[in-house]
Amino acid sequence: MRIDAYVVEAKDQPFVREELELDPPGPGEVLVRVVATGVCHTDLNTQAGDMPFALPGVMGHEGSGVIEALGEGVTDFEVGDHVVMGWPFCGECRNCVRGEHRYCERIGEALCGGHRLTGPLAGTSAYRRADSSPVSGHFFGQSSFATHSIASAAALVKVDRDLPLELLGPLACGITTGAGAVFNTAQPEPGESLVVFGAGAVGLAAVMAAANTAAATIIAVDLHDSRLELATEFGATHVINSGREDAIARILEICGGPADYVIDCTGSVRVIEAAAEAVGMLGTLILIGGAPVDARVSFDHLRTLWGQRIVGTLGGGSTSRQLIPGLLSLYRRGRFPFDRLVKLYGFDDLDAAVADAHSGETVKAVLVLEPR
Repeated sequence: MRIDAYVVEAKDQPFVREELELDPPGPGEVLVRVVATGVCHTDLNTQAGDMPFALPGVMGHEGSGVIEALGEGVTDFEVGDHVVMGWPFCGECRNCVRGEHRYCERIGEALCGGHRLTGPLAGTSAYRRADSSPVSGHFFGQSSFATHSIASAAALVKVDRDLPLELLGPLACGITTGAGAVFNTAQPEPGESLVVFGAGAVGLAAVMAAANTAAATIIAVDLHDSRLELATEFGATHVINSGREDAIARILEICGGPADYVIDCTGSVRVIEAAAEAVGMLGTLILIGGAPVDARVSFDHLRTLWGQRIVGTLGGGSTSRQLIPGLLSLYRRGRFPFDRLVKLYGFDDLDAAVADAHSGETVKAVLVLEPR
C-alpha cells in the first residue's frame, strides 16, 4: 500500500515528507493506522547521527493508532482495536524470558536496526520507494512518522476506546521512561529523597511518578522556570533553577546531605558528572537521558567504592504491557496528569514541532494525523 511518511535522507538532513510503499503485515505483525505520534529528542538525536540508524529511513517511536489488518497467527488483537505501539523485543533471550523486555539482548538491533527483528521476514524492511529502493523502517519497532506502521503484535498494548488516542503515543517511550525509572529502578522508601535533573517530558513524568511513592523530598532541577512551575504542580517539594543557583549545594542543603536518588534526564555529560556529586553512600544515580553514542563519563572512584550506585535504565524497565496500563490507571484517577505536557500539531507541522521541542516552548509535541 502507499503511505505518507517523513524520510531523513542522510545525517543532519531534514525530515522530508514523501510517498512510500509499505508491505502488508507478515506473520506475527499488524498494520496500524497511526492516529498520533510524539516527537522525542531521540528522533532528533538520530536525525543528527547520534544513534546508528541506517539512512535513508523513517523515524518516530511514540505512536498510537488503530489496527487495520492482522498478519498470519495474530490472535490476541482484532481489526479496529486501539493500540499504543510499545518497544520491540526478541522474546527468546535470557532477559526477555525473565520479563525484562527493555533489556532484550538484541535491543540495539530491535530499536535501530532498520528492519524486522523476528519472524520469517526478519532482516527485511517493509518500507521502500516507488523505484523499489529500500528505506530503513521499524524504528523502535514502528517508524510512526508515517500514516501507517507495520508493528510486531507482541509489542502492542491495547487501550480502551474512550481514551484519547492523540494523547497516548508518548506512553510508548518518553513518559514511561521517566515514570518507570522511579517505579522500577529507584523505588524510594518512606522519608527518602529523589532529585530529577531535566524537567522535560521524561523528567516531569518522573516527578509525577515520585509523587505517587513514599518519597518525602522531590526536587526538580532545570533552566526553565515554566517547567519548574509545572514540576511543583505535579508534586515536587522543591525546585532549583540551575542557571541561577548552585544546584548541588542547594540539593545538599535541602536534603541535609546527599540525596538518596538522583535521576538524570538530560544526557549531558557535564550535568551527569555534576549530579553524581549529589549522591552519597548507598545513594543511586540513575541515567536516563541519551548522550551521543560514544560519550564517556568520569566519576570519583572513592565515592563509588564507598557504596554510590550508578545505574542506567532503558524505557523505564519492565514491559510495555505492564507500564502503560498502570500509568493509564493512575491517569484515570487524576494522579498522573501527563496530558498536561502535550501540545498537538498537525502532521504537516513537524518542523514547527521540532523547533518548539528544541527551544523548550513545548514539553511534549505530538503530531496528529487525523481526528480520532
